[in-house]
Amino acid sequence: MLNKDEVQRYSRHISLAEVGINGQEKLKNASVLVIGAGGLGCPCLQYLSAAGVGTIGIVDFDTVDLSNLQRQILYTTADLGKNKAEAAAARLTQSNPNTFKVYTKALTKDNGLEIIAAYDIIVDGSDNFATRYLVNDACVLLNKPLVFGSIFKFDGQVAVLNHTNSEGKKGPTYRCLFPEPPAQGEMPSCSETGVLGVLPGIIGCLQANEVLKLILHIGEPLSGKLYTFDALSMQSTVFSVEADPHNHALTSLGNYDFHCEPTIALADRIDVRTLKSLLDTNSNDLVLLDVREDYEYALCKLENALHIPMNAIPQHLDALPKEKNIVVYCHHGMRSASIVHFLKSNGFDKVSNLEGGIHSWAQEIDESVAVY
Repeated sequence: MLNKDEVQRYSRHISLAEVGINGQEKLKNASVLVIGAGGLGCPCLQYLSAAGVGTIGIVDFDTVDLSNLQRQILYTTADLGKNKAEAAAARLTQSNPNTFKVYTKALTKDNGLEIIAAYDIIVDGSDNFATRYLVNDACVLLNKPLVFGSIFKFDGQVAVLNHTNSEGKKGPTYRCLFPEPPAQGEMPSCSETGVLGVLPGIIGCLQANEVLKLILHIGEPLSGKLYTFDALSMQSTVFSVEADPHNHALTSLGNYDFHCEPTIALADRIDVRTLKSLLDTNSNDLVLLDVREDYEYALCKLENALHIPMNAIPQHLDALPKEKNIVVYCHHGMRSASIVHFLKSNGFDKVSNLEGGIHSWAQEIDESVAVY
């Protein structure tokens, strides 16, 4: 039952014939788990909370970083360093006293089934493929609907997965969309490529919309469909997706110990402390290659580094001395890992990737190098 304050708070919902008092009570009795309180999770959480979803779980082990504030609009500078799930719950409680359950550990094969089993609907706002496949498989095993969202630069995707319609027919799963994770090196992270700040707000809101439709049993969910959005052209397309029955036949969770960044042999890596020692003892035989973009280089750089942006490397191979040891670095180490592969395939034998990039250098070696 709704109390007097709730009737007033949700009056604009209740005025809708498709919602009414009964629909608002469904929202109050529903439970939704949001995995990831980042760019997608923040707007989704805000609208689910404001809509009156009674129990909301928030999974995020990460802490708020200054670079998050461009798009993760639940947080302020006062939240820097705080756990995202805890900070999100604290902020949301100020707007609406829903029941929030906070999980500050990463979702894993060991705890995933137990956490997901407690909720009616699951929202995937994660930013890595291992978590996406784990969440999908857990939802299949537990027969939970999954509202998927993803973003990349200016493009977003939304789909409702593992949904059972009124006739008992199951819709496609994440593995029907993407049967296998991308090959190593194919998909850089948003920290490396960037993302338009407003894009996760749009996609996260669309995820919240799908959740509300599922709870209220109104409209047509994005099951059997993949909605795509281009923020630059404002074009959206809906693709049909067929369900593969084999993807519903899971009996247990699988192996999620895979990564999509390029594989670098141990000998091809160098940590910041080792690099510091080499620079201190024998810098004449060492070339630092900075493959970040011009604007990043202007923010901070390592002394005497050669700067060639990543996309310009193929046109400037002649500028690199094959006889010297080359240490390639970027912001966090992913773009530079790709360049190490490229250089080795072009005859550069003495080339290494700086683990953690200039970010790690700033944290462990030289705090005067600005971290961005």
